[in-house]
Amino acid sequence: MKKVIVISSTPRRGGNSEVLAEEFARGAGDAGHLVEVIDLRDYHLNYCVACYSCTESGKCVIGDGMNEIAEKLLEADVIVFATPVYFYSMSGQLKVFIDRLVPVYTKIKSDIYIIATQWDESTDMMEKVIDSIRGCTVDCFENCEEKGVLYGVGLTDIGDAEKKPEFLATAYEMGKNC
Repeated sequence: MKKVIVISSTPRRGGNSEVLAEEFARGAGDAGHLVEVIDLRDYHLNYCVACYSCTESGKCVIGDGMNEIAEKLLEADVIVFATPVYFYSMSGQLKVFIDRLVPVYTKIKSDIYIIATQWDESTDMMEKVIDSIRGCTVDCFENCEEKGVLYGVGLTDIGDAEKKPEFLATAYEMGKNC
């Protein structure tokens, strides 16, 4: 049994990236894994202030729940980053979250999955978003391996993900086989 942490970074309840993240979680749960979905919008994370106190203490000095999330990441076997794409970038919530990983990023040892959704039908621009996330998961997470990416393209309105059974099936199977 693996410990799976799904980081959902959409500000919209029921948003398309959240739907696909939940489907991943359902697949992982059905496979017998211990799954927790963390909705970043519930934490109201503050920006990193670049004080670097965390490099000595191993903890962030900002008291907003990030240390709690970081501890869960250290125990995870699988981490999923789910984000909507806004103006050809990851959500602001995910970027703030990634910036706040300084105290733990070298200690994380997990398989990594990425789920991204956007209105555009093309994956070309989405590659820039995925590469930006990989700046953390590949370049900074030294002991992690990327296991899968779901490109949820052509999803504009809330509910569009439910109209794309191929995306739902892919997210579920990724979770089931993580």
